[in-house]
Amino acid sequence: MTGAAQRLLAQRCAATATREASAAEASPNNPSTAAASSSLQLYNTMSGRKEPFTLRDPSSREVLMYVCGVTVYDFSHVGHARVYTTFDLLYRVLQRLGYQVNYVRNFTDVDDKIINRANERNEDIAELSNRFITEFHSDMERLNCLQPTLEPRATDHIKCMVASIEQMLANNHAYVDGGNVWFDVGSLPGYGRLSRRSKQEAGPEDTEGQVSTGGKRAREDFALWKAGREGEPGWDSPWGRGRPGWHLECSSMIRELMGPVIDIHGGGRDLVFPHHENEIAQAQAAAGEQDREHMPHGREFVRFWVHNGFVNVDSEKMSKSLGNFFTIRDVVALYPALALRLFLLSTQYRQAVNYTQRALEEASDRLYYFYQAMHDADELLQSSDEGQTAARQASEEQAGKGPGSEALEASQKAMCDDLNTPEVLAQLAGLLKEMNDLLHTKKGRKSKDRLSRLAGMSASVRSILDLLGLWTGDTAALITEMRGLALTRAGLTEAEVADSIEQRNAARKEKDFAKGDSLREQLAQKGVMLMDGGQGTTWRPGPKLDVAQSGS
Repeated sequence: MTGAAQRLLAQRCAATATREASAAEASPNNPSTAAASSSLQLYNTMSGRKEPFTLRDPSSREVLMYVCGVTVYDFSHVGHARVYTTFDLLYRVLQRLGYQVNYVRNFTDVDDKIINRANERNEDIAELSNRFITEFHSDMERLNCLQPTLEPRATDHIKCMVASIEQMLANNHAYVDGGNVWFDVGSLPGYGRLSRRSKQEAGPEDTEGQVSTGGKRAREDFALWKAGREGEPGWDSPWGRGRPGWHLECSSMIRELMGPVIDIHGGGRDLVFPHHENEIAQAQAAAGEQDREHMPHGREFVRFWVHNGFVNVDSEKMSKSLGNFFTIRDVVALYPALALRLFLLSTQYRQAVNYTQRALEEASDRLYYFYQAMHDADELLQSSDEGQTAARQASEEQAGKGPGSEALEASQKAMCDDLNTPEVLAQLAGLLKEMNDLLHTKKGRKSKDRLSRLAGMSASVRSILDLLGLWTGDTAALITEMRGLALTRAGLTEAEVADSIEQRNAARKEKDFAKGDSLREQLAQKGVMLMDGGQGTTWRPGPKLDVAQSGS
């Protein structure tokens, strides 16, 4: 690692440690202490099994985690949301377990796709990249993803990429062809061990773009350096002006910014081959004697390879060519971003998730239920001195004590079992049911120690939601946002819903129950659910009622 890189990472690490300490103090019940004894198990793609998480340096609590970032030429899509909510979740779990996490996520800001898009739009490449980096950050903020420690751009690290190529050439694992430099896959024993593919199965490289492949010695060889073309961005190198190959960027930046070995490398399953396979090859091929002393088995630069599953749309793989492609900004125009996050977390991260409008509506409905219950509990607790005292005591208690502690402990245990979010959500559902019983049933209202139990459960729910990245703290604001989005989806205004409620009330008063039911179903088919109570009729967002379900 260069001196400048060490200083930069040290500064960001210090900032991250401060942020993590502040978050731990502010987090409900300071749950990092409660989870400190938990043993994290992660599925390692390299071994093909779950393993106890261990650090490269057992005497340290520092975790080095790198996740492949986006190529910034377009808006981010639901597949990107799956990747970055997954690793944001892992980031949060590691923090709660008391680790100091140095999380690096890159931007690929030079690539054929970027060049082509800039040419199509007659836009400067740097301006295009900067614009979509800004959009990406906006999407991540909406999804409540924490900011990584570092977000290096490939174009800021060309020098280290050139140095990596020079080392691979010196170690006889690369060759020069004109202005191109190719990685010699045949020169490296063990290639294919992550994806379990042989060299013969590797197949033609599909990421060479516009570079001439005529000088390749073997079909599985891949580009380390691409000779420059007129009108394209380029940098000087010993082989002439050009730019790095995509696979080279990540492994070189990891080596420069984080050192020869990291604890976790993550990304989508689609990156296992060829990208991550080629990263492994490059890191092994560029390693010096000193590096190999630190590398497991003298060749591995990553201890845990973690990959999330695909996103399917209506049971088909999401694809622009199939016309089933959804950007994050498309989704959050109609649904709260946290509903998208909840939907993605409802399936264990390694499994494929099937994106449907119905599933997103149901996730939105669950999120509304979470926040409405928390809002109701907070209103009740704040309405009396006794309730305020109970809430204060619950927030000051250590996690793992009092009402709701069993669900919180079970949730943290499930999260340590390879991020078992379905089990966490099941624990959360049970806890919220108990809360709602205390809030709204006759038995609950007469319950002994009602307020102290409610305060303890509410604190545990906040802690679980915080761990999932689903807690913003402002229940009223999110409820208002969700109601507004529900009206947008329904094509209605608040006044129109109020008018329908008034018409229904009049029909029921005249004992025209058929008309009253019809008005209720018409709204339900648009995702507006009427709720009759002692103080009249109100409405809340809900999944759209199918015509078949309504009996129409």
